[in-house]
Amino acid sequence: MTLTPTRGPDVRVRRLTTTLYGYSFLEDFILLYPVYALLFSDTGLSVWQISSLFALWSLTGVLLEVPSGAWADAVSRRLLLRLGPLLTAAGFALWVLFPSYGAFAAGFVLWGIGGALGSGALEALVYDELERLDAADRYAGIMGRARAAGLVAVMAAMGLAGPVFARGGHTAVGAASVLACLLTAAVALRFPEHRSPAAGHDSWAGALRAGLAEARADRSVRGALLLVPAVGAVWGALDEYTPLLVRGTGVADGTVPYLLLLIWAGATAGSLLAGEGDRLGTRGLAALLAGAGIALAAGAIDGSPRGLVLVALAFGGFQAATVLADARLQRRIQDSGRATLTSVAGLGTELATVAVYGGYALIASGHAHSTAFAVFAVPYLATTALLLLGRRAGTAEPRP
Repeated sequence: MTLTPTRGPDVRVRRLTTTLYGYSFLEDFILLYPVYALLFSDTGLSVWQISSLFALWSLTGVLLEVPSGAWADAVSRRLLLRLGPLLTAAGFALWVLFPSYGAFAAGFVLWGIGGALGSGALEALVYDELERLDAADRYAGIMGRARAAGLVAVMAAMGLAGPVFARGGHTAVGAASVLACLLTAAVALRFPEHRSPAAGHDSWAGALRAGLAEARADRSVRGALLLVPAVGAVWGALDEYTPLLVRGTGVADGTVPYLLLLIWAGATAGSLLAGEGDRLGTRGLAALLAGAGIALAAGAIDGSPRGLVLVALAFGGFQAATVLADARLQRRIQDSGRATLTSVAGLGTELATVAVYGGYALIASGHAHSTAFAVFAVPYLATTALLLLGRRAGTAEPRP
């Protein structure tokens, strides 16, 4: 009898977390990821046409990021987590059934919409449910493991894409990707949701106004909103260039995937350790960012394969810091605007990522990729300084 009150919440937390981990894995277990550019090329698209598809995908996400977050605050978040993968599945089906520029464009729009629907809604649902169960202090560790599940899924998809493609071509890889999306939507049915769908707002516009008003009124919320893109954008953009950094160390092209796996393993480890980092407070987060920035610069400048070990450690630190920055934001937001403001942070990350792409192109056009990586360690040292200054000014969150 006396065990029931303590076991009940634990069982519900376990159901929430297992659902989250399954959802996160399946959402990224997309075998099309490593080969969809080949599909576009085999269909006869030019480089310009392929680039325009990527731009359309990014534009869709940017335009819908914040409105979708407000919608998640006004309606059922679980509904959006089911709807998003279904739209993505429809997009992938268009690609393999009607391979053409128009079908690819429509698929990217559907994929962009699906991604926007889940951005903000997932974090908000998980935090609110944990808070209801008096387990909000476990958010960083749980989300860290969820991010790790997604990274493992990406690596598994990369490993399986080759054999599946060899047996069934684009059709088989596309079918497997559609199935993964449908399973993701099915898993979303297991998410608990105990909040009122309207949450005090009669429309998504009302939720949007309330969320933005909270950011304007609370300086700590604004600081947390800025911290998310400051931490996540740079290394998220640099990830796209890691194959070029690895090749620049002089290894054979056949060795590049294995060294990339080392870097991904570092990021995965960072996700798994995020819960421990949440206990360090503002000073610990600042030290983590500084250490990761220094490791990134040192590993890149080393220019040898052994330097990639430092790059992997840096990516692990950045991944952990990304989870911690999200946790800081969730603790500051009131329930009614949680998905809205999480999406605002996501929009900031996307815009900052685009800026990093431009800056990287400028630097790498006249210097080695290792130099560009080292230069982009500087923003993390600047963020470290701002965190410490904010803490001294009394604007930082108390140490947990």
